[in-house]
Amino acid sequence: MAGPKGGAVYAIAAVPLLIVGSLFGLLLIGDDDCGPGASIAGSSVTIDPASVPEAEIAGYRQEQLVNAAYVIQAGKDLGLGARDQTIGVMTAMGESSLRNIDYGDWETGGITNPDGTRTTSIGLFQQQDGWGTREERLDPYVSSTKFYNAMIAKVPDRDSLEPTIVAHRTQVNADPYHYTKYWADAVQIVEGLSGARTGLDAGDGSASGGVCAGLVPGTVNAQGWASPGTGPVTSPYGMRIHPIYGTPRLHAGTDLAGGGCDGPIWAPQDGVVTFRGFDDAGNGVISIDHGGGVTTRYLHMYDSGMLVQTGDKVKAGDQIARVGSSGDSTGCHLHYEVRVNGQNVDPAPFMAEVGIQLGQ
Repeated sequence: MAGPKGGAVYAIAAVPLLIVGSLFGLLLIGDDDCGPGASIAGSSVTIDPASVPEAEIAGYRQEQLVNAAYVIQAGKDLGLGARDQTIGVMTAMGESSLRNIDYGDWETGGITNPDGTRTTSIGLFQQQDGWGTREERLDPYVSSTKFYNAMIAKVPDRDSLEPTIVAHRTQVNADPYHYTKYWADAVQIVEGLSGARTGLDAGDGSASGGVCAGLVPGTVNAQGWASPGTGPVTSPYGMRIHPIYGTPRLHAGTDLAGGGCDGPIWAPQDGVVTFRGFDDAGNGVISIDHGGGVTTRYLHMYDSGMLVQTGDKVKAGDQIARVGSSGDSTGCHLHYEVRVNGQNVDPAPFMAEVGIQLGQ
């Protein structure tokens, strides 16, 4: 693994992204069920490398942006979504500063492999001999394709992981968090080149963009509450033997089948999203503060299935997510929690008091 080379990163360009986007000519591949203007993190974006004009985005100049366009195009041709494409751009930024250089760690720092041999890293991704021929590793499109193929094979659960961890597991570099500082600029470059609003959070790599107006609304009762999900209760609140770890633990929520993978998850009451991301166990988590000391939490969504971001205001019955199986999960379901003044309570009787029968 090697850091940026070929010069310092320049100051952020003053060219507005909307203007740059109109220059580049957007082509979106695939439809998104959130409707017009919603985030397209799960769909590909594309840009013809030959059409990149002289401009700067996030301090990166035309030569670097052309290389980024090759990375984006290689991902599109493999059918990958905007999040994966942005991870590719981020990784190339962290390895070579988007410069197709023909030298690497050994030449610049005398870095050796664990067995003492000289490193042979070159190209956008600083790939060694095992990645292919010298010509292949110095071809921006081919080297990008090799990176993505390795990512697909090595990180099948990448939707539930931070972008830097995905890059780390693909590249097998020394520092898992080396790429973190490049993510925000990578999002800016992908959006600037394509003209698309990916909905990717520049802070944590999540795919958000507010509640999508075209999604399925929940049913709100006379008391102003909605069920968080559909399907029967598959595991109630209380002590149980954990299905993965096999030890007695408090199951701090109620599990709902949720209609299976990608089933709708709804806000049960008006509130403000206070967290959207992943916990230490890799669980996709959304938390909503409803006021009066009441907070609800939703677990196990994939990155692409979380449709809100921190700070969003939601209404009862808004679809906020899609059911997934990230983290400590053995299958797609919704884990639903209710907290009162910071303490977990049994969601079933709490929801019954406001006229909602979980599992119905």
